[in-house]
Parts: sequence; structure tokens; C-alpha cells
Amino acid sequence: MKTTILCVLWLLTTALTVYSQEKFTLSGTVADQANNETLIGASILISQARGGSTVTNSYGFYSITLPKGEYDVLISYVGFETIQERISLTESMTKNFSMVEKSATLGEVVITVDENKTRIFKPEMSVNKLPISTIKKMPAVMGEVDVLKSLLQLPGVTNAQEGASGFNVRGGSVDGNLVLLDEAVVYNTSHLFGFFSVFNSDVIKDLKLYKGGIPANFGGRASSVLDIYQKEGNNKEYHVNGGIGLIASRLLVEGPIVKDKSSFVVAGRGTYAHLLLKLADEPNSAYFYDLNAKLNYRFNDKNNLFISGYLGNDVFDMNKSLVNNYGNILFNTRWNHIFTDKIFSNMSAIYSDYNYGLKIKFAGIDWKSNVRNYNFKYDFKHYLSNNLVLNYGLNSIYYQFNPGTIRPFDETSGVLPDQIAKKNGFENALYISAEQKLTDKLAVSYGLRYSNFQRLGKEEVSTYENGQAVVYNPEFGIYEEGVPTGTISYGKGKSMASFGNFEPRLAIAYALSDDKSLKLSYNRMSQYIHLISNTASATPLDIWAPSDKYLKPEITDQVALGICKTSQVIAIPWRWKRSIRR
Repeated sequence: MKTTILCVLWLLTTALTVYSQEKFTLSGTVADQANNETLIGASILISQARGGSTVTNSYGFYSITLPKGEYDVLISYVGFETIQERISLTESMTKNFSMVEKSATLGEVVITVDENKTRIFKPEMSVNKLPISTIKKMPAVMGEVDVLKSLLQLPGVTNAQEGASGFNVRGGSVDGNLVLLDEAVVYNTSHLFGFFSVFNSDVIKDLKLYKGGIPANFGGRASSVLDIYQKEGNNKEYHVNGGIGLIASRLLVEGPIVKDKSSFVVAGRGTYAHLLLKLADEPNSAYFYDLNAKLNYRFNDKNNLFISGYLGNDVFDMNKSLVNNYGNILFNTRWNHIFTDKIFSNMSAIYSDYNYGLKIKFAGIDWKSNVRNYNFKYDFKHYLSNNLVLNYGLNSIYYQFNPGTIRPFDETSGVLPDQIAKKNGFENALYISAEQKLTDKLAVSYGLRYSNFQRLGKEEVSTYENGQAVVYNPEFGIYEEGVPTGTISYGKGKSMASFGNFEPRLAIAYALSDDKSLKLSYNRMSQYIHLISNTASATPLDIWAPSDKYLKPEITDQVALGICKTSQVIAIPWRWKRSIRR
């Protein structure tokens, strides 16, 4: 482990000295001409330059550094017409490109790991991407396009359980998936217990699933990362679209606030089957609704502000005798700033809240619970040269866990009000990574992340004999509570337990031919919050809990190997994955 860390640090140090020759930088954004939506992952290829290629980042920004001269610049993106333009580079310049969507429709939607030939040689493995052009053409079931269910077609991804929208990746658990919507954590991805996902396809701009080779800017989960971005809204003209399905309907409104400078998008969905049940004098009902909203403002070429949010709720009511409700609330403010034509930054302040509750009349109980976090991120992308790009940043998350607030169902209930001890945690991380082309055939991505988790009071914690909170009873073949020996009281904000882990990341791509490459990846992930469940898949009533003295963090090491071709991946049937708690 120490040897791996030293190697990563040596590579990072060496990389910083590679670039010394003065060159000029071509930078800018790539967007959809029809609505000015920036395009994520668009390819920029310079045919005359050795290793002259790059892709746009999560905000459509690109930067490439080249010697003085004239170049043919080729811009390509799935579902859009390719742009070819001659550029005379005599000084650093900003050049924005607008792409036109192809008029021809696809006969069949095929989900592949790498859509463009240039990505075959990118040191990125076990990544599946669904750009907006593909999402638009996905078939609808009952009037709804469910992108999560489409992911189940991918190798290594399985449904957690029939009737559930949770998913497992390469044997990992449901809580091992980090699901992000505009960088905000989504704790439950289902509506109506899995019949719908919480993601409205009308408002999704881009989706990426990392099953392995996870970049150093992601952490906090042990299995995979599902990174989803919402549309920014049309800043040229107003548009309204929607649809009516058998169970649910949807509506989206978008348009400019200030033309070519600011825009908004608002999208909502809801079911109406419960209304029909009421007309039939049926006392039971089940329904959901959700609302997505986003606005952005472009101050100038170097500063952009994004504000986005999500509100969703589900209600399952059996004649007021049993009422179950749960939902997500997300809010995010992001500021993009370009320090120079080689340094792009994004600062985010994020709020996530997942609440769930259950009312049971015959038990006389009204139970409510939630998990909430406040998240701050500051990420930098530094384009040192056309062969070397650095990513670095920090991330801090403060967690609040409410395992349960118990109240009587009504005035006739014999249940006494109670509050299960609330829990708090503080997770911090620093990371740095590099993506480097070493030769025409060899490209590597390497990085290091350090994460630290503090379990915070106020709480009174029991102590147990031999430090074992749970012991195995061989006579009955079950686990039981350990033998209590006393309690320890921790004051508010006091550290109850502390964990720290180095998480190295490495990916290698070696070109075997013009359309084929060999890829190898390794990543270590640390997970400090866990889903406590007694079922095979996630349910709305499961409890999230932080790591502490008795519930250790989960550490996962994963290695993957494969051969990539232009339109497919031929996976060598060899993967190694290890998860431990320590």
C-alpha cells in the first residue's frame, strides 16, 4: 500500500516538470446551437498535432495547448453534425463552437461504453455514458423513459430486487452506489417502490455510470458512482413540452431570462391514479410527484452561476390505517470561474435531505426519520498541456442522522413520544489526479485521495465486554447483543471516533492498433455511511447510519482488465474486487 502511494506521488511530481515550452492555448465551450446547452464529453481533435485531442468537461469547457501554427480542428459529439474548422493559432485564443443536431433518427438505441473512437485510447475503463442525444431516443414505457432501468442492460449491473429501482454493481450493495443529481447526493432513487425512478428524463442532460476505475474526485461509496446532470434551459427561445401516460403525466417549461445570457428550466411529474380511485369511492391510494428546477446566469466569459433544485415525495395510504411517505429534497448553488485559459474551477454548496415516515393505526405509532447533509466542494481542472491535465480539489460534508422520532398515532394511542439518539458525522477529503499521454500508444490516469471521517456527539454510547457490541451464538446460529459493561457520554461536537484512509486511483490505456486498446484500472474506495436493512434491497424505511466504534468503514479495492474496440468492449473475464471493514 505504501509503495503504491509513493509511486502515485512520484508520478504527480514528475508530471509537473514535463511542461516548460511556451505554447499557445485554444480554449472555449461546445454547445448545442438550438438552445446553447453546453455539451459534456464532446471530442476536440487536432489532426496535425501529435496527441492533439481532448474532451469537454462537465460544463462544456475545453482547453488544448499547441505550438504556433495552423490546425484543422474537428469537433464531434454523438447525435450532432461534426464541425471542421481551420484555426490559425498565433496567440492564445477563446473559441466557442455551436453544434447542430442530426436530423436523422436512430433505428435502435445502443448503449456502449465509448461512443467515439478517440475515447478508445482514453485511460478510462468501466464507464457507461448516456448523452442527451441517446436519452431522447430511448423507448418510453407507460409514457415514461426510465434511465435507471436502461442501466440494467449493462454488464455488471443488476436489479436489487423485483419491483425495486435500486441496483447492484459487480456484487456491491445498494448503499455502495453514490448517486448524484447536479452533484447533490440522492439517497433513494425510486418512486412507487421502484416502478418509476426519481429522474425525469425530460430534464436530464447527461448521465455517467462509473463501475470501476473511479476518478479521485469521487469518494464516499464503495461500489460505483452514477453522475447525472440536469439541463440548463434554452436561453434562445421558450419551449413547452410534456406527455400523458397511463399512470403519470409530465410537463417541462424552459426559456431565456435574459436572451443568450440567462435561462431557466422547470419540469414536473405526477400520478393521478389515486384521483380515479377516489371517484370510485376507493379509500386506498398511492401516488408521487416531483419537481426539477434550474436557472443559470452568465456574467461574462469567465463566470457562470447555476442554481438547481429537486423536490419529490411519495405517499402510500391504506384508508388512513397505514400511511407511508418518503421523499428527497436537493438544492445546489454552483459557481464556475475560469482563472486562466488553462485553469477551470467549480465551487458548489449543496444541501440534500431524505425523509421517510410511517403511520400505523393498529400499533398507534407515528414514526418519522431522515438523513441530511450539507456539502461544500471546490474542484479545479488544470490543462498543463495537450498531453497532461491535472484535477485537484477538496470536499467537506456534514451529516445529520435522525434514526427515528416516535409520536402517538392519535389521542387514543398508548404510545409515548420518544426520540432515538440522533447522530452526526463530518467527512472531509482532498484529492489530486493527472491524466497524461506518455507516448502515442500509452496513456495513464493516476491520482490520490485522502478521506477523513469524524463521528461526532452529542450521544451516550454503551460499552461492551471485549469491545464486541454483537456476538455470535453458536447454539442458535444467530448474532446477539454483546454483554454491556457501562456507558460513555460524549458532549456536543466531540469526536467519538475518527477514521482516515488514502485512496489511490490508477488507469492505463495502451493502443494495440488504430481501433483497439488494452486497459487496466485499479481504485480503492472508502465508505463511511451505511444502510441498515433486513431485506435484499433498499426500502424507504431503511436506516442510514455513520461509521463509529462498532460500525467500521467499508474499504473496497477493485482491479479490472479489458480490451476496447471502436464500438464495443471485449471484456477479459478477469476482475478482482475486495471489500473489508476496518
